[in-house]
Amino acid sequence: MVKCPRCGYENATSSTYCHNCHYLLSDKKMKNTGRHRGWSIGIAKKIVIVLGIIIIAFLLFSFAYNNSQPSSNEALNIVSDDGSQHQSSSYPFKAVIKYNGNWYAKMGDPNYLIEKTGTGTSSYTLDCAAWDDVEISAEKYGGEGELTIQLLRNGKVVAENSTTDGYGDVSIKYDS
Repeated sequence: MVKCPRCGYENATSSTYCHNCHYLLSDKKMKNTGRHRGWSIGIAKKIVIVLGIIIIAFLLFSFAYNNSQPSSNEALNIVSDDGSQHQSSSYPFKAVIKYNGNWYAKMGDPNYLIEKTGTGTSSYTLDCAAWDDVEISAEKYGGEGELTIQLLRNGKVVAENSTTDGYGDVSIKYDS
């Protein structure tokens, strides 16, 4: 006979519940498995939980790794211009050549000079960025008068040179 701990009623030994108050006397299933209070999760559920934790950890690591790497422009050391160094266009330099006769000139980035010929006063926008070095050289094709070259940056003269020699040449080298 098994006595109910709640009401004291005497129950048969094979009883699972008290016949008087229906209190659980013993759980034969739990006694057989050896598990008393706790989670009864199957092995498949445990594997799914562990895999889920591993996947979440991998995603967090990937996100942190990708955000800590330099961008492709930074990795290649590419410099870009945000426009803060000059006020006007992306080509802030202009060359002005003043002469009453014929002239020949080379101008631009020292590694990439363009050649021009002309008569009289002319101006050219140079394909140079704000940080480039700029070079202008010009010479007269005979004649008299003054040959003047000017380098303008954002509309302001930053360098100027001239000559009055018969077949004279003149140059400007500007380091940004």
